Amino acid sequence: MQGRGAVSIGGSAAGRDQPPPDPQSIKHPERPTMPTPAHHIAGIAAANITRVYPNFPAHLVTSATEDTRPDTLHPAFYGAYDWHSSVHMHWLLVRTLPRLDAPGEFTGVLDRHLTPEHLAVEAAYLLDRPSFERPYGWAWLIALAAECRGTAWEAAFTPAVDAVGRLLAQWLPKATYPVRHGTHANSAFALGLVLDTGAAAGLGDGTLDAVRERLRSWFADDHDAPAHWEPSGQDFLSPALTEADAVRRVLPEGEFGRWLDRFLPALATGAPCALLDVPVVSDHADPQIGHLLGLALSRAAALYPIAAALPEGPVRRRLTEAADAHLAAGLPAVDRGDFTTDHWLATFAELALSARPAHPAP
Repeated sequence: MQGRGAVSIGGSAAGRDQPPPDPQSIKHPERPTMPTPAHHIAGIAAANITRVYPNFPAHLVTSATEDTRPDTLHPAFYGAYDWHSSVHMHWLLVRTLPRLDAPGEFTGVLDRHLTPEHLAVEAAYLLDRPSFERPYGWAWLIALAAECRGTAWEAAFTPAVDAVGRLLAQWLPKATYPVRHGTHANSAFALGLVLDTGAAAGLGDGTLDAVRERLRSWFADDHDAPAHWEPSGQDFLSPALTEADAVRRVLPEGEFGRWLDRFLPALATGAPCALLDVPVVSDHADPQIGHLLGLALSRAAALYPIAAALPEGPVRRRLTEAADAHLAAGLPAVDRGDFTTDHWLATFAELALSARPAHPAP
């Protein structure tokens, strides 16, 4: 899967005090893939990033004469319903290109969108509105820049990456408390994604060190997470699992295992844990309830690397089995032909599939 410019998602814990366990030692049933061929996934992404309407701009209109057309405000990222979905569907398309027999069918739209001029406009928009898409959209922009490393679009991202670096430097010192809920503003998910992709995108070491320090200051002393409160009715992220996955990235491995025992004690005792139960999705077409489809996939994307950071044993096996169940539940919804999910869900399937360790053939 590591094609041109591809960057690993779900990176290793920092400062490990022992060699990591071999992900190959986690045994899986048949490895799932996207439910439709790569060419079709690329088609979904391309169709969405070029679809102007419906559009949900998070833009404060300040004048009756202001031009608020989506492709005026955002010449690169005007499609896919909202800005962050457009950014991460571009990420999905770029990430899918190496799997295609004829990627040229899709590179044209990327050539038109990811120009230096368009990305300079996007960067200026972010700097003029420091809370816009903070931090979720910022993180996806960094992930997209990293995915474009080594491609014709790499250099165009320099102003956008610089903008996000400046915004992070301004925000992190005053972000006294994290946002812990299960939708876009979740702090742990975004900063974890920044850590996975920031170096490849061109963020400086100082910025990434500041991200690590803020994650430690927010979460290192946490214990007894209220896992029984999850999920909320429109979550597409798990507050507890995104936090655990972020902490995995910033603590030595042995220390992370002890932290996890304090944070989710039910895992070690074998007690029931709601985080491991696949969410019930009563209406796939409802744009809020349908978020729970993404929750299944994002939980899988967190559970696999959390499990891989633990030694062999019942907790690791339990987490891996739960991840497999969540992945199997979420994948069939990726291509439903319904815009409410088609404009975003395949990205989270890609995250989950990328996080799942390889395993020996049976």
